[in-house]
Amino acid sequence: MALQLVQVNFKARDDSALGRFWAEVLGWGTSSEGPGVTNLEPVGFDWPDPTAVCVDLVSVPDPETVKNRVHLDLATTSEAHQAELVARLTDLGATPADVGQGDVPWTVMADPEGNVFCVLEPRDVYRDTGPIAAVVVDCADPRAMLRFWGEAIGWTVHEETDDRVMLRSAEGVGPYLEFLRAPSVRTWWSRVHIDLLPDSAEAKDAEVARLRGLGATDLDLGQGDVPWTVLADPEGNEFCVLGRG
Repeated sequence: MALQLVQVNFKARDDSALGRFWAEVLGWGTSSEGPGVTNLEPVGFDWPDPTAVCVDLVSVPDPETVKNRVHLDLATTSEAHQAELVARLTDLGATPADVGQGDVPWTVMADPEGNVFCVLEPRDVYRDTGPIAAVVVDCADPRAMLRFWGEAIGWTVHEETDDRVMLRSAEGVGPYLEFLRAPSVRTWWSRVHIDLLPDSAEAKDAEVARLRGLGATDLDLGQGDVPWTVLADPEGNEFCVLGRG
């Protein structure tokens, strides 16, 4: 049995507009599986593939009012590239964001709907990730998140401390999944979450049962009768196990 981290899901007031922004940022193509949904993936990409974690944007009416516990870090190759990317993002509609980061070498920004992300200074560890360096999850206990997510998706551990855990696909490709210690207590549903895909449609129920055994809990966000299953990890972060067509 196996689950693959295939995409990050953004809730958006205007999925098309936000999709155009992120497509320009990442240099990816756009498509749509139906009204209110915009899909982003690298041009020529054969989904799913561990070389990239794609982005889905789904239209919802709720405004952005809190800092999400999941965000994207963008990779750069030089200080000049970082400055150029920040300038281009600003032209596209991104704005500076202050989340209490202080004097740091990376740049914190917000997309046109207020979702925070970071433009990292060049780091050797992210030289081959593609435009997304990492999918970052704030948490109270990174080691506890490692115990759950390491078993959930079987990714390789690249760093483990009390403050940060870094995982990457067993194939050594694509972005990292990182868990960072953060002081805030989880009290809200998030507009950004992770989607997992089972190997086959027949494996989905068994995988959901396995996740429950690892500590996941069922979550009702009003999703109704849908082909995916909404769960929460041990710290209450929403994620979905998708069905397969």
